[in-house]
Amino acid sequence: MIRYALKCANDHGFESWFASAEAYDSLLSTGRVSCPECGISKVGKTLMAPSVRPGRAAAAEAPAPADAASRPLSVTSHPMEAALKALRKHLAENSEYVGPRFASEARAIHGGEAPERVIHGEARLDEVRELMEEGLPVTPLPIAPGRKTN
Repeated sequence: MIRYALKCANDHGFESWFASAEAYDSLLSTGRVSCPECGISKVGKTLMAPSVRPGRAAAAEAPAPADAASRPLSVTSHPMEAALKALRKHLAENSEYVGPRFASEARAIHGGEAPERVIHGEARLDEVRELMEEGLPVTPLPIAPGRKTN
C-alpha cells in the first residue's frame, strides 16, 4: 500500500491509499481518482513528507496536539469527516447492507431475480470491474462497513 497527497484542479488537498504506484497510475488514467470535495477527476500528486514513526522514548515525551486533547473522538474536526458521517447515516437509513454478497445481489436485482432496492456492500476490484462492464450502475463508496471502523 502507498499513500499519496493529492490535489485537484480546484486546489482541494486530500490523501488516498493505493495498492501500488501502478494502481494509482491506472486509476488516474481511467478517470477513477476524483476529489472527495468537488468530484472532479483532474487530480495530481503533491509533495508529501514521509511518515516516520518516532522512537518509543520520543513518542512517550511528545505532548498530544492541543485540539486532540480537548476534543472527544466522537466530534468531527473536519468538514469531510462530517460529510462521511452523514453518508454513513444516509446509507443505513436508505439502503440495505448485503456484505460480501454485493456482486451477486446486484446482478440478481439487475436481472429481475431479486426485488428492486438500493443496496450497498463489499466487492473485490475484479467484481466491480465486471459489474461495470455488464452495465450495472455501481459506485465505489469512500467508507468502510461499520464493523471495520475504529
